[in-house]
Amino acid sequence: MPLIGSIIYLITQVYNQRDADTITKNITNIINPTKKIKDLEGQLELADTYQNRVDLADAYLQLGNYENAINNYKAALDGNFQNDLYVIKQMVEAFYKLNDFESVVIYAEKIGAHSEFNTSRTQFLYGLALKALGKLEDAEQNLSAIDIRFSHYNERVVYAKFLIEIGKTSNAKTVLEELLKEGKHMTKPNKKLYKLALVESEQLLNTI
Repeated sequence: MPLIGSIIYLITQVYNQRDADTITKNITNIINPTKKIKDLEGQLELADTYQNRVDLADAYLQLGNYENAINNYKAALDGNFQNDLYVIKQMVEAFYKLNDFESVVIYAEKIGAHSEFNTSRTQFLYGLALKALGKLEDAEQNLSAIDIRFSHYNERVVYAKFLIEIGKTSNAKTVLEELLKEGKHMTKPNKKLYKLALVESEQLLNTI
């Protein structure tokens, strides 16, 4: 707490009061996330707007309270925002965390035709949900979309595991070899960030 107090003091000396208040509020939210929830609930009571509802749902999602997050996202969609891409993507995330794969599929398919769905995390979670429901062919089609060079390293490891599980070891080998090849050209920060993905890729490759 003394360290945090020092940080806040320095902020108030360097930045203007408005900036200092914003940063101090963010620090408080990190230390005490339940306070952020209470503040957002208070805002919602004062004005039950779409944005206030989504902000509260986002806070619940960040806190791991997925049921309340979903309830508030659904309430937001009850207005004139039935096709809100952002809210539906957040709902897919929350449903996946709850292992509610049927709902993941239902909501993901609502935005499946949207251009931002392609190669997104939402499509990846959709593919994993299809896998969990035994729809392996559809799962492979959606998981393969994430196999893009110099990106999605962690997801591509998961995709390679899936290929191994369904007996497509040759395809999995190609994915892992390409990933490791890309790893040689990573910057030091990225090598550190994706170290586990690279290590796991090498381990999997050695088992094929």
